[in-house]
Amino acid sequence: MRPRLPWPPGAAGPAPTETARRVIRLTYGFQLLFNLLWWMPVFYAFQKAAGLSDGQIFGIQSIYYVAFCLFEIPTGLIADRIGARNCLRAGAVVMTVANLVPVFNPSYAGFLVHFLAIAAGRSLTSGAASAYLYDGLRAEKCGEHYLRTEGTARALGLAAKVMCWPLVGPLMTLAHTAPYLLSAASAAGSLACAVALPRLAAPASADGAGKAAGNAGGGRRGGVLLRDAGSALRCVASSPWLALVMVQGVALFTLSRICQVNLFQPILLDHGIGESSHGGVLAAMTVAEAVASARPQWLGKRLTPVAWVSVLSLALAGTLAGITLGGPWAVVALLCLFAAATGFAYPVQRKLVNDAVPAQAPRATLLSVESIVDRGVCAIAAVAAGAYLSAGRLDDLLWHSALATAVLLGALQLVLRSQVVKRSPGRTGKGAPGGPFHGETAAPGARVDAGSGHADRPT
Repeated sequence: MRPRLPWPPGAAGPAPTETARRVIRLTYGFQLLFNLLWWMPVFYAFQKAAGLSDGQIFGIQSIYYVAFCLFEIPTGLIADRIGARNCLRAGAVVMTVANLVPVFNPSYAGFLVHFLAIAAGRSLTSGAASAYLYDGLRAEKCGEHYLRTEGTARALGLAAKVMCWPLVGPLMTLAHTAPYLLSAASAAGSLACAVALPRLAAPASADGAGKAAGNAGGGRRGGVLLRDAGSALRCVASSPWLALVMVQGVALFTLSRICQVNLFQPILLDHGIGESSHGGVLAAMTVAEAVASARPQWLGKRLTPVAWVSVLSLALAGTLAGITLGGPWAVVALLCLFAAATGFAYPVQRKLVNDAVPAQAPRATLLSVESIVDRGVCAIAAVAAGAYLSAGRLDDLLWHSALATAVLLGALQLVLRSQVVKRSPGRTGKGAPGGPFHGETAAPGARVDAGSGHADRPT
């Protein structure tokens, strides 16, 4: 019998069960490989070399976000119906095929199909991955390890990018399509991890939480997709706190996505940083994000999780504004600070949303609702970004993005302070070991208040 390694000292809660360890390990592998897109640092230049204009490139990005929204509607329902584990497998298959499309058809049509397939693959996993992990650990009575696992999985995935992205430039000199071929190979590896994920047994409990865990492994036995959709919408409508934390995540997701994906290369090029250095800069940003993602507990307990997300989102906005004032080295430093703030905020926001989901609610569907809102705003932002760049107004775009974020978060804080959204008597973390950043969950059937902590996704 293989000896079991001791659980790391200082880890939250007791050591996880063997099944929970397997879920955690395979989650790490899946998240690392599924999100390892080798082409990320060069896709803008790659498409420009293929003859696409700025308008076409950002137009495809806008279509991508809209498609993501549309795909999220059925895929979240499907995840709750057939099981999150099966959705992860399907998403990995689609992602593998999607990364091969530009290899065989490097044209506008090819890139459009590529991003549409990426949207389909990611939508299949966006809510399902979080739902499987959350319910899987709860089924093993190891829910206190959720936050650390989410953060560590993100950190490991980012660390892999740090090692891989600086190699993209040299690899492209050997084979121009190497970034896409390697991305397809990574997606195939994530499929192997998804196939190895265990079917989760529902724990015996009177509150019905076990039923949700069973759904994560094998899908629902009854009900229909429309009923699940209606249940999810009623859940959001009847849970102002859930709706509020979802809206809060919009600023975080939109800023991080637009800056780190869509505007990353234009910002560097505008400050005279050549394409040969883009992989190294992105690697440095990823190091900063990985370290922060792995240690969300460093934020401390002086502020509630919802307040931390707001503060960090304002920090992102301030960093974007600062980019317009600095030189090349200052821009690289500010981008790294931007990445670190993103790394801290994502695990906390993810936990806020997950904890706000009521017991027995269709978790994957609700997480897809959140993703729809995020991507819908990103679709609008991508169109605006393309218009600003075509007009040569990059600095105006960054300033206006910062101001819009400040207005949104200011309005959210006014709503909180006005007590329009009542804080429910859930577990606040007082007296609980580790506090709100150490993975505690709400009591069954209770909504969490602003002092407990969940939400996305990343990617």
